[in-house]
Amino acid sequence: MSAVELTRNFSIIAHIDHGKTTLSDRLLEETSTITQRESQDQHLDAMDLEREKGITIKSHPVTMMYPAKDGKTYKLNLLDTPGHVDFSYEVSRSLAACEGAILIIDAAQGVEAQTMANVNLAMEQDLAIVPVLNKIDLPAADVDRCRQQLEDILAIPGEHGIPASAKMGIGIEDILEAVVKLVPPPPTNDDNLLRASVFDSLYDAYRGVISYVRVMSGEVRKGDKIKLFHTSSNYEIKEVGHFTPKMVKTDKLQTGDVGYIIANMKSSAEVKIGDTITLRDKPCPEPLPGFKEIRPMVFSGIYPVDTSDYEALKVAMGKLQINDAAFSFSTESSTALGFGFRCGFLGLLHMEIIQERLRREFDMDVISTYPSVIYEVTKTDGEELIIDNPTYLPEAQAIEEIREPMVRIFIMVPGDYIGDVMQLIMEKRGELENTETIDEFRVLLTGVVPLADILVDFNDRLKSMTKGYGSMDYEHAGYRAAKMVKMDMLIAGEAVEAFSTIVHRDKAQARGRELAAKLKEVIPTQMFVVAIQAAIGGNIIARESISAMRKNVTAKCYGGDISRKRKLLEKQKKGKAKMKAFGKVNIPQDAFIKVLKSGD
Repeated sequence: MSAVELTRNFSIIAHIDHGKTTLSDRLLEETSTITQRESQDQHLDAMDLEREKGITIKSHPVTMMYPAKDGKTYKLNLLDTPGHVDFSYEVSRSLAACEGAILIIDAAQGVEAQTMANVNLAMEQDLAIVPVLNKIDLPAADVDRCRQQLEDILAIPGEHGIPASAKMGIGIEDILEAVVKLVPPPPTNDDNLLRASVFDSLYDAYRGVISYVRVMSGEVRKGDKIKLFHTSSNYEIKEVGHFTPKMVKTDKLQTGDVGYIIANMKSSAEVKIGDTITLRDKPCPEPLPGFKEIRPMVFSGIYPVDTSDYEALKVAMGKLQINDAAFSFSTESSTALGFGFRCGFLGLLHMEIIQERLRREFDMDVISTYPSVIYEVTKTDGEELIIDNPTYLPEAQAIEEIREPMVRIFIMVPGDYIGDVMQLIMEKRGELENTETIDEFRVLLTGVVPLADILVDFNDRLKSMTKGYGSMDYEHAGYRAAKMVKMDMLIAGEAVEAFSTIVHRDKAQARGRELAAKLKEVIPTQMFVVAIQAAIGGNIIARESISAMRKNVTAKCYGGDISRKRKLLEKQKKGKAKMKAFGKVNIPQDAFIKVLKSGD
C-alpha cells in the first residue's frame, strides 16, 4: 500500500471543556509519540495562558505512527482545535485540512450549543465523524442519554458512540481503530502538481515565518522554489518537517501530509492564512478553495500606558498577527491617550487573550478603550459609511439611518431556567425566534440580539443564572436599522472623545449616568465646581458635579460684625466664578485608565 493510503488526517472537535486536550494527550501516549518522561498534562497547549485558563486558543498539529490491529502502521495527523465560540475560525481552518473528525461529547453533560455548531462545520466539509462519549468514569455520566441525543439532535447513529475516559485511559485503542476504519485516506490528484494549503503560521525570531501546511497533492522538499497565490511572491524552501509534537526535519512532505515549511519569509505580512503554496516552475492552475476572509466583530483601541512604547507595541502586534489571522490593527490617535491602535477581534475572549499575550509575551503595558462594533451609516446625501469608532460618526442631522450588527444566538439551558434566560434576551433588546425541547431536561432557545448588547456581560450572566449549565453559540445575522445615537461626555463643558460611545437611544440615559458616576470617582477635585455631563447632541441626559476645594477664608475673622465675613465670602465667590470661566480640567492619565479598564 502507498504511504497516502496509510495516512489519516483528523481533528478533534467538542464544546469547551469536554476533554479534547486530555484525549489528545492520551493519543500521544498510546502511539508512543511522547515518552512517559516527556509527558505532561495539556501537552499540546504550548502557551502558559492556555494552561492557566484550561482552554485551547491555537490549533496544534501533531503526527503519530500507529501500528493497527490489521498489522499495518498508519500515519495519523491530528489537529487539536479550540472549543470556545470566539475561536470557531480556528476550528474551520483545521477542519479544511482534514478528512475526519473525532466528536467528543461529555457523558455527564451531553450535547451542548458549541457541539452542534462544530458538528455543522464538520458536516459542511463532508468529514467522517467518529463520536466519542468521554468521561464515562464520572458518577453523573449517562451514556444511554448521550446515545439518544446523538440520534435526536445530531442525526448520528447512537451505537457508533465509543464510550471512553481520556483521564483514565479507557477506550483509547477503540478510538484509534475507529479513526483508521472510518476516516478515509487523503484524496490524490492525477496531475501530481504541488498544492499545499496554509492553515496556520508562526513567527520565529531566528528562522522567520514558519507556515503550517496540509499538502493536498504533489510533494515539496528543501531547495524547491515555491510561490504563493495571494501575494504572487516567490521563495526558496529552507526546511520541511513534521510535528511530533516538536518540529522534526524530514526530506519531503507528500500528498496527505501535515507539516511545516520554512522559506525565506522575513515578515509576518508575507503569508496569508488560507493561501495556496505551489511550485514556481510548475504551478497548479488555480488555488485551493480558500477559507472565508475572517471579519472582526469587536473593535477596541489599544494604547501603550507609556507613550514611548508605541513602536515596540507596533512590532509586538505585527508578530501576534502572524500567529492569529483574525486579529487586525491600524494606527489611531486620541487627545487623551496619545498614539495607539484600533484593533479588531472576534469576540471578547479573543480581545482578552490578545491583551494578555501582549503583556506576557512582549512585556507591554497597555490599556484598552470600551469595546465597540461596526455600524453601517447611510447619510442624507446617500453616502454609505462604515463606522467602528464613535469619533467618526457624522452629525445627527446628516444621518439618514444607522444599522447595527445582529447575531443569531443559540442557547441551550435546563428547562427550569427558561424564564430567566428569556428575560435576559429581552433586556438585551433581543427577540426570541424559536424554542425547541431537546430532551426531558434541556431546551434550545434561538434568538436574534444586537451584537453590541451581548459583548460585555451576556455570557457571564447566562452562566450565573443557569448555575453554569447554560451554553451558547452565535453566528453573524446581518445588519438591522436601529435608533442609535452618539453619546458624548462633557467635563466642564468640553467633550472628551475617549469617553464617547454609540448607544441605543433607550439605553443612553442609564449608560450616561453610569459613566458620569464613574468619572466623578476618578477626576481629582478642582478649585471650582466641575460638571460632568452626558449629552446627545445638545441635550444633557445625565449629570454629576464634583464639589470645589474650599478654603475657609473666614478663619482669620474673629469677633466684629458679620459683614466682614460676608465680604470675604463674596470675594471668594467672585474668584471661583472667574476661575470657572478660565479654568481647565486636566484629567490625569490614570483616570482614563481606571474608567476604561472598568468599562465592562
